[in-house]
Amino acid sequence: MIKCKAAISVGDGKFTIENITVNAPKGDEVLVKMKASGLCHTDHDSLTWGMPIVLGHEGAGVVEAVGENVTKFKAGDEIILNWATPCYECFQCQEGNQHICEKNSPVIANHAGKLPGGHVAIEGTQWKRKPIERSFNIGTLSEYTLVRESAVVKKNSQKLTFEAASIICCGVMTGCGSVFNSAKVTLGSSVVVLGTGGVGLNVIQAARISGAAKIIAIDINENRLEMAKQFGATETILADKNDKGLNNAAEIVKEMTGGRGADFAFECTAVPALGVAPLAMVRNAGTAVQVSGIEEEITVDMRLFEWDKKYINPLYGAARPEMDFPKLEALFDKGDLLLDEMITQTYPLEQLGQAFKDMLSGKNAKGVITFG
Repeated sequence: MIKCKAAISVGDGKFTIENITVNAPKGDEVLVKMKASGLCHTDHDSLTWGMPIVLGHEGAGVVEAVGENVTKFKAGDEIILNWATPCYECFQCQEGNQHICEKNSPVIANHAGKLPGGHVAIEGTQWKRKPIERSFNIGTLSEYTLVRESAVVKKNSQKLTFEAASIICCGVMTGCGSVFNSAKVTLGSSVVVLGTGGVGLNVIQAARISGAAKIIAIDINENRLEMAKQFGATETILADKNDKGLNNAAEIVKEMTGGRGADFAFECTAVPALGVAPLAMVRNAGTAVQVSGIEEEITVDMRLFEWDKKYINPLYGAARPEMDFPKLEALFDKGDLLLDEMITQTYPLEQLGQAFKDMLSGKNAKGVITFG
């Protein structure tokens, strides 16, 4: 049993840094010594889930020990964690949809009426002498974590730092996967990206890698738009906070795209009122993608779907981590995928509060917690 520090939320909107204990791995479990954990808005949202959890769902580290049934990993392996742990046996896994595993996916568990942290949590973590769940079954804001083997992917690149590797786990995979796997952006196409935070910047660079000829970034933050240019935006639009549904911005997009609208548009703002805004940005028979995972009731003008427009809402960029993470690493090694440039600042675990403030203020493209 290991005693270590972790960020704990009891579900009331606050968190504390406290000691927890982590059991030795058994069966298909892997004990990981964390090196870095990326921060995401979902981590802040999880402060209000109404249950005690170890925070964090992006991370990379080193295998400390493995259970007796683990076959793919050994102590000393450098790894990247994956929060959408597949079982490889259910209907969706057999269909190739490992990100929406019917048994293990925390998101699917939540929609089935289970706790947000997932219904297959490992019981090897204790806080105040009682078991505590880990966010998305991995709880990466902790010096050590205990996860299932299917939550672990080997880090292959020698150039890839743990800090850069940690953000692949969610923000990079979600943004890039939405372009590569879900929308399948085509060579020479036009792309609009609404919101240029961590996920939006990854949509932008994935569109660039896919060969999009025109990439239009939209945001209300000028500094974010400057970052968007670094990652591949060819045009930018500074939006007005009072532009309802971004209708005025949509008219500018049409002017930029020959009057008809873009081929693809991606919503990455997490603002419910903008959930269908990408439909106003795309041409007839274009593709609108709702990337940020809005889960609220909104009113939709069905005329936005005219004509033959497609609207998709992928989870986690339709990730198959064992296949997709190595591809992302290869793009990084080649110099196409920018990861180090995305990390605005790193923080020790004790400065998590400041890291949250910087994220919410829009200061950071991506903040990362590092462990000594």
